[in-house]
Amino acid sequence: MIDLRSLRPLDVATIQLSVAKTNRAVVVNEGWRFCGYASEIAATIMELCFDDLDAPVERVTLPDMPVPYSEPLESAVLPNAQKICAAAKQTLA
Repeated sequence: MIDLRSLRPLDVATIQLSVAKTNRAVVVNEGWRFCGYASEIAATIMELCFDDLDAPVERVTLPDMPVPYSEPLESAVLPNAQKICAAAKQTLA
């Protein structure tokens, strides 16, 4: 697991080492899926690490919809451990 401390500059070398070690990638971001930063990281991984990947890059993000104001509804759409585990298992299938 990599916790990126900054997005600019992006620590591409660490990402490449991790993908080379695990041959998989799951990108998690609380932003939207469309035009979110997770999309940029996933694209970077595909460009630089394609030969190392054994499965497509999975993204865990907000759905492409407005975030609900209600706290229980907001919690339901935010990335959580269950959604991340499901995405990780998807890379193993």
